[in-house]
Amino acid sequence: MATIRTTTKTPKKTTTDPVEPASCQPCGGSGNVAITVRVGRKRRPVGQQDGLCLNCLGEGTAPDA
Repeated sequence: MATIRTTTKTPKKTTTDPVEPASCQPCGGSGNVAITVRVGRKRRPVGQQDGLCLNCLGEGTAPDA
């Protein structure tokens, strides 16, 4: 004769913690990248300025995430 189970297992926790989206690799999550400024006829570099990250379009999160 088969035994009857009298206790039940407790249900497993199914809620997950919210996952933070991955940061964009080229800009490091800031949304800005350094762009070299060139001047003169020979186009020599004189400095850098901030530019919009074209990978994430300034959001700072990875587009694949």
